[in-house]
Amino acid sequence: MKLTPDQLHIIEISPGEKIFLEGAAGCGKTTVGVEWLLFLMAQGVPASSILLLVPQRTMAKPYLEAMQIPGVSAGGFVAAMTMGGMARRMVDLFWPLVADQAGFARPDLPPTFLTLETAQYYMAQIVTPLLSQGLLDSVVIDPNRLFSQIIDNLNKAAVVGFPYQEIGERLKGAWNGEPEQAHIYEDAQQCANHFRSFCLEHNLLDFSLQMEVFTRRLWHLPPCRDFLNHTYRHLLAENIEEDTPVAHDLLREWMPEFESALLIYDTDGGYRRFLGADPQSAYSLKEQCTSQACFTNSFVKTMPIEALENDLSEILNPESHKPAHRSENIPKNQSDPRTALAHGFFRYYPEMLDWIAGQVQELVQYGLPPGEIVILAPFLSDALRFSIMHRLEDLHIPCISQRPSRSLREEPVTQCLLTLAYLAHPEWKDSYPLSKFDVAYALMQAIGGMDLIRSQLLSEIVFHPRKNVPQLTSFSIINPAMQERITLQLGDKYETLRLWLEAYQQEPPQELDHFICRLFGEVLSQPEFGFHTNMKSGEVTANLIESIQKFRWVAGDQLVQAGKSTGLEYLEMVRQGVIAAQYLRSWETDINDAVLISPAYTYLISNRPIEVQFWLDIGSRGWFERLYQPLTHPYVLSRHWETGRPWTDAEEISASQDTLARLTQGLLRRCRQKVYLGLSILGEQGYEQHGPLLSAFQRLLQQWQTEGEM
Repeated sequence: MKLTPDQLHIIEISPGEKIFLEGAAGCGKTTVGVEWLLFLMAQGVPASSILLLVPQRTMAKPYLEAMQIPGVSAGGFVAAMTMGGMARRMVDLFWPLVADQAGFARPDLPPTFLTLETAQYYMAQIVTPLLSQGLLDSVVIDPNRLFSQIIDNLNKAAVVGFPYQEIGERLKGAWNGEPEQAHIYEDAQQCANHFRSFCLEHNLLDFSLQMEVFTRRLWHLPPCRDFLNHTYRHLLAENIEEDTPVAHDLLREWMPEFESALLIYDTDGGYRRFLGADPQSAYSLKEQCTSQACFTNSFVKTMPIEALENDLSEILNPESHKPAHRSENIPKNQSDPRTALAHGFFRYYPEMLDWIAGQVQELVQYGLPPGEIVILAPFLSDALRFSIMHRLEDLHIPCISQRPSRSLREEPVTQCLLTLAYLAHPEWKDSYPLSKFDVAYALMQAIGGMDLIRSQLLSEIVFHPRKNVPQLTSFSIINPAMQERITLQLGDKYETLRLWLEAYQQEPPQELDHFICRLFGEVLSQPEFGFHTNMKSGEVTANLIESIQKFRWVAGDQLVQAGKSTGLEYLEMVRQGVIAAQYLRSWETDINDAVLISPAYTYLISNRPIEVQFWLDIGSRGWFERLYQPLTHPYVLSRHWETGRPWTDAEEISASQDTLARLTQGLLRRCRQKVYLGLSILGEQGYEQHGPLLSAFQRLLQQWQTEGEM
């Protein structure tokens, strides 16, 4: 790779420098970070003495890939972790030093670390009885969304750096609606208090408690500081604008101890504000560095895309917009923003999706690799995800989707596996009666070539829930005419699956993760079954097995003591809609040869430049408005909001406008050639829509038309 003089200067700067590198997305900062890391090791620095700090584990991917080259990494491995990951390691290592003073009831016993899923499980056990007593009675959202928002409040308190006991007062002080609704924040505070007390009583540490124990107690203990200072002598912090204020506080104190450091800051970033990201706090670390550098040239954008970004930014955020310098020597047709934009206007939503699929097909036919195309929406619903993927698959175009917030039960593979688990355990029949549709859907997923019509016919015959018989009956007893209609080939596959489940029932019951592992390996992944050669199914199965294992490790002993089945309890948790934790393998899937379908913010965090972007449904207000979160507030629960100051509509509109400007700017800075806009008058729910992003593009098109007539 050929590097610019500015990049080489940063990489080869004199040892002992602490560098603050800033610039917009696409200007080569991560490339410098990778080469700086490799150059450091080439000078004899042991890899184990280097700390690679990232706000999200997926952001370490370019560095980890570079270090997989044989002979690159010597002297151990570079420690790539988030601040949360470091907190967990240090709490686990120095537990005896802080367990008692942190208030845990059993400091003599080891800690139990909770994942997002297990934290939701325990939160549900604590909050559900309180809901039956009338708490949060005016909040009408899915219970698991309610639980996750209470957890989010605790996390915000930990990463922003204020006592969790102040959550309710901060939210209540900013409330600007009906006074009688303010009590929901008191109720949310009560739920958070109960959860924290439960965690302290049972040595459970969710993310918020891990961070608090580390930053408020462990960090200030000499044994912990000495260990960190001795272990890590060099620092590379990537995308610090996406990290939290507490992480920045810690780095501010730690920086003098490092021999060298490189801090990378993405100008106009901060897309993870809803998770506590604080660009202002990150930028203050610039003062801790002995050298500063700013990159301005993009290696991604073409001149038309840059002109489009400039014109759109001027409309969306005119007060803070800085006009880009345009050379008069560049021919106008080479920097005409209209060449970087295409749009389709339709009345109905399905028509827009048909147009997008057709445009993708044309691009692929003209030689553009599918992996250079991304389809973006503000939110990726299950219906939208299915609709666009179904259209692309019908056109034989490979595609893949990413949606980290998707609950476990929404994955068809998960539904299939858990339905088969119910069928394999007749003793669970009273806890959750299966429907014939559940069985039909599972058979369609599990058996290769089985369509929904045949699977429904088969389930009607072989599954009899009303007779209180959860097992499946044999295909051989079906009348010959119906066997031929279903086909004997599919019948043989069904019989193989049924006999495997029947044989399993003759054995002693196994743990749920063991059962699913066997089912996948011995049946579903075999030729002629639904998961064979399906990498996505394998990925979801692996995530599910990992999720079950972690749940069993955390809650298994308590459930056994209470006389409950760990597997059944997990199934009930998933059925209630628990939000899935983040699994690295879901981000590591090779998407270089497939069209990516993703929420816009998820794509931004992946930091992946691409040739062509499709923006779906630009009339939707989802591009502009925050998700409805009645129990939390990312702006109020930050360091930049004065406690007691009401959050008004003016602040909401201003924040939304700034978010929209940052979002569109971030997307355009990761696009090389062209943006396709999809618009339907009637949105996904059938309502007419006219959001701010659509208004901005209408003004932009009118402006271009006026300029063309002059």
